[in-house]
This record gives sequence, structure tokens and C-alpha cells, in this order.
Amino acid sequence: MSIDFQKALGVHADALHLRADRTRVLAANIANENTPGFTARDVDFGAMLQQRIETESDMPGLGADDQAALYRVPYHPSADGNTVEIGVEQAAFSQNASDFQTSLTFVNMRLKGLAKAIAGQ
Repeated sequence: MSIDFQKALGVHADALHLRADRTRVLAANIANENTPGFTARDVDFGAMLQQRIETESDMPGLGADDQAALYRVPYHPSADGNTVEIGVEQAAFSQNASDFQTSLTFVNMRLKGLAKAIAGQ
């Protein structure tokens, strides 16, 4: 008898993958803060997670040129065409890191529960 970790961990495994993808997108925005013409991007986490739940498949993560990453509309566009606003990006990155930690805690609790069940406790 084998354990299907996808079913055992539920939505949290998918959430971790999507949070990691969003972290890469936000980090790229922050790294390109001073790059003329760079357009900030973000991921609609809720929509992507819902899509993964509905399709129930192991969809690949975001690629470098994935269509799932949306362009961010700046509050104060710069003269050089760069749409990165460092305050907005840092806030989104911080919130995403906090949400990642929350999902990681849920996965950890599920795995501990599975270990107890296997050990017969």
C-alpha cells in the first residue's frame, strides 16, 4: 500500500509551488528596479491555485516567459518606462514570504500526522 502524497497534503503542496513561482517573479521585479523599460509582473495566485485545483493535475510552474505572469500597472510610472515600484514589490514579496511560511507549516503538520499514523500512535 502506497501513500499518495498529492492527496495527503491537499492544496498546500500546490500552494507551495505557486508561492515559490511568485517569489521568483517578485524577486526579478526587485532586481530590475533600475532597468530602463523593465515591466513589473505578478502572479494572480488565487486564480492559478483555483485552476490547479479544478484540473487536478501537476501543472508545471511558471517559466521565464510564462503567460500566467501578469503585468503590473504602476501607480507612478517612471520616465524611463520602468514600472517597478520598490515599495509595492517589497510589500508583495514580504506578504508572499509570510504566506509561503504558513503553507509550509500546514504541510509540516500533515506530514507529522502521517508519521504518527504510520507509527501507530
